[in-house]
Amino acid sequence: MSQAAALAAPRTRAQRRRDTEHRLAHDVDAWVASAAPDGAPYLVPLSFDWDGEALLVATPPDSPTGRNLAATRSARLALGPTRDVTVIDGEVEPVDLDALPPERADRFTARTGFDPRASAGPYRWFRITPRRVQAWREVNELPGRDLMRDGRWLP
Repeated sequence: MSQAAALAAPRTRAQRRRDTEHRLAHDVDAWVASAAPDGAPYLVPLSFDWDGEALLVATPPDSPTGRNLAATRSARLALGPTRDVTVIDGEVEPVDLDALPPERADRFTARTGFDPRASAGPYRWFRITPRRVQAWREVNELPGRDLMRDGRWLP
């Protein structure tokens, strides 16, 4: 039996969206890719909280990721393992640490176990609003992997 024949049938877009929303609601960490204005890439794992509209991450403002996110206002995030990945391209809004409503910061802390407000060094929030979302498991799910375009879930 060939490897292609052994693959599970591809999920529907509706099932992929449900799986993606579950991952956003239950995962805690994502790979966050950013680029400097000159194009130099940077990749780090960061904890996040999803509020149903945007992902919230925190990192020092003078770190490569903090500088890149603030300068370019864009990021790419990856959640899940290689053979069940969700990729999110998003618009970034930097938010000063004390400008975020306390209940939102408390929610981040409860979910991630990390409170950047209590850190010895300076931190900044970054709110990442998805503009494009893709999800796939195997090659047979590459067609139809787009779940969101221009910030809107596809039917």
